[in-house]
Amino acid sequence: RSSDLPEQQQLCDHITGAAAMLGLRATSHSKLIRVLGSLVPRQKHTLPDLPYDYGALHPHISAEIMQLHHSKHHAAYVNNLNVAEEKYAEALAKGDITSQVALQPALKFNGGGHVNHSIFWTNLSPNGGGEPDGELREAIKRDFGSFEKFKEKLTALSIGVQGSGWGWLGYNKDSNSLQVIACANQDPLQGTTGLTPLLGIDVWEHAYYLQYKNVRPDYLKAVWHVINWDNVAERYLACKK
Repeated sequence: RSSDLPEQQQLCDHITGAAAMLGLRATSHSKLIRVLGSLVPRQKHTLPDLPYDYGALHPHISAEIMQLHHSKHHAAYVNNLNVAEEKYAEALAKGDITSQVALQPALKFNGGGHVNHSIFWTNLSPNGGGEPDGELREAIKRDFGSFEKFKEKLTALSIGVQGSGWGWLGYNKDSNSLQVIACANQDPLQGTTGLTPLLGIDVWEHAYYLQYKNVRPDYLKAVWHVINWDNVAERYLACKK
């Protein structure tokens, strides 16, 4: 990942500068960057540890669901993302545009799954529930009228997701406002809408089926009892800086 490998970017910058000094054409030194850049070891994505035990969210979310969700489903997204990125790096080094394009769905799906779940785990807490306070509370009141109206809107939006997806509370930097929106499948909020993710609610059936069967509204009612408002508030304050 470029964000995890600043040294790779520095190497590419050095290569670009050296190629220019040598008078290489743009196409020549671009090819050189691809080849040499691919030699830099890529840091693989890893499954993050949960900040609590699998059974910590009981009775609202069972230990069995949390264990399967984290150690199987999220782990699969991480593993498949690493595989897709390795194939993409090979295609990039070869200048194989067809393969690069063909890999985009896998990168989006598995990359989104990894990003979304990494946020989701921190959005939950055994000491969660209730309502936020401080600046986040005031922002919710400003943009939705009240916390209850916000809760009702995000709940209805999440219940209404057709098939699999996520309900999100996001921050719009352009308008300095909060918005709720649904994303299909594992589409990452920021990458597909430009909104900064603050709170995500996973409404894939693997997030609740073992406990709530196909009754998504019951799961939504329960998940509000474990929302980590401290984490959501930290995200809100961070993206306003």
